[in-house]
Amino acid sequence: MEVPAPRSAPRSGPRSDPRSGPSGNGVNGNNGNGQPRERGPLRPQLPLSMYRQSIGRNRFVEIPGPVRAEYQRWRPTPLYRASRLEKALDTPAHIYFKYEGTSPSGSHKINTALAQAYYYAQSGVKEMVTGTGAGQWGTALSMACHPYGMECTVFMVRSSHRQKPYRGTLMRLNGARVIESPSTETEVGRAALRADPDSPGSLGIANAEAIEYASGRPGARFSIGSGENHVLLHQTVIGEEALLQMEKAGEFPDVVIAAMGAGSNFAGIAFPFYRAASAENRGTRFLAVEPDACPKMTRGSYLMDYTDYSGVTPMVKMYTLGHTFTAYHIHAGGLRYHGAAPIVSAMYHEGLVEAASYAQSRVFESGAAFAKAEGLVPAPESAHAVAAAIDEAVRAREEGRERVILFGLSGHGLLDLTAYETHLAGETVDVVPSDEQIQASLRPLLEST
Repeated sequence: MEVPAPRSAPRSGPRSDPRSGPSGNGVNGNNGNGQPRERGPLRPQLPLSMYRQSIGRNRFVEIPGPVRAEYQRWRPTPLYRASRLEKALDTPAHIYFKYEGTSPSGSHKINTALAQAYYYAQSGVKEMVTGTGAGQWGTALSMACHPYGMECTVFMVRSSHRQKPYRGTLMRLNGARVIESPSTETEVGRAALRADPDSPGSLGIANAEAIEYASGRPGARFSIGSGENHVLLHQTVIGEEALLQMEKAGEFPDVVIAAMGAGSNFAGIAFPFYRAASAENRGTRFLAVEPDACPKMTRGSYLMDYTDYSGVTPMVKMYTLGHTFTAYHIHAGGLRYHGAAPIVSAMYHEGLVEAASYAQSRVFESGAAFAKAEGLVPAPESAHAVAAAIDEAVRAREEGRERVILFGLSGHGLLDLTAYETHLAGETVDVVPSDEQIQASLRPLLEST
C-alpha cells in the first residue's frame, strides 16, 4: 500500500495528524464557538501501529500477512473496459472502471476494515464502535471484526437505516449491534433529537455518538473508515492494482474519477496514479465527484473544523460545510459527510485535483444507463463517478478526440434497488442547500478565526 500523501504534493496549512481526528488522543473538544466543552478528555482510540503509518515518511507500507491472506479471497479486483457503454455513447473515449463490488461486503470499505480490525485486535481491543452512513462501512467492519472475535457496534444514520434495511441485516448477520442514529443511547443523540425529533441524521452525528459510546466502555475503541490518513493509505491497494492492470492494457488515464464522501474512495484510486503521473510528467486530471446536496468541496470553505457533529474532536483543516451541517437524506448516504479528508482538501486547495457536484436525478439516470449497458448496478455513491465519466466521454465525442477515462466503481447497488425504483417512477428529488444554509452552518467557524 502507498502512503497517503505523494512526496511531491505540496501541503497547505498544518499537516494532518491522525490524533487530530475522531480517532485522536486526549484533547478536549470545543462547542463550535471556540469555548471548551465541559467534558472529560478523550481516551486514545488509534493503535500506535496505525498512528505510525499515518505520519510515516516511507512511500510504501507492507500489508501484514494475515490481512493479505484475507485480501486474497477476492483481490485483485477486476478492471473492466466499458466497451458497451462506449458504444452506447458513440464516443472515441476508452472507458475503464475498477470494480470493488466483488468484495464480501460489496464495496471498497472492507479494504481498510480488515486492516483496522487486525491492528486493533493486536492492541487488545475487544469491541470496535463506529458510525456509518449508507451502511457499507458498518457492513465491512462487522465482517472484519468477526474473524478476530471482537464485538462490533454500529451507529447507522437514520435516513439510510430506513432506506437500506438490508444493510442492517448484513451487519447483524455478522454479529454487530446496529443502532439508528440519532439515538437515545448517548448525550449527543439525545441532544440532536431534542433539536429536531425528525432529524434524518448525519455521519457527523453518528460518529459523535460512536465516540461517546466507545469512551464509556473499557474494552471498546472508536474506528472510522473515511477521511483519516491511515484509511486513505489502506485504500491505495485499489490504485496500486489498477496501475498494473492499466499497464497490461497498454494505456494510462487522461482523467481519473471517483465519488467523494470523506475521501478514502477517491484517494484510494487517485493517489497511486497521481504519483505515477507526476513522475512521468503526464497531464492526467483527477476529479472528485460529490452530490449537489452535500457540496463540501465545490461550495464549502477551507477551514479548521471538527470531524464530528458534537465538536468533541480536535480540529483539522479541510474543505467543510460546517460540522453541524446535515445534508438532505439522499440515497447516496455515504456522500453526506460534511468535510473532505485533510490531504485531499490540501491537494484541491493547491489545484492538484478537481471537484464537481451532481444532482441526484442525474446520478441515477447515469447509473441506470450504465446498468443497461454493462449489466452491473452501481451503488448510488458510485453512480456519481459514472455520471462524470459519461460527461467526459460525451465531451470527447464532441471534441472528436480519444480520451482514456478511468473511474472507480466503489460498490454494487443490489441493496439500493428501492432507490432505483424511485428513479424509474420519476420520484427522485433534487435538493440543493442554499447559500444561506451553508453560511449559517459555517458562521461559528468563520467568526472564531
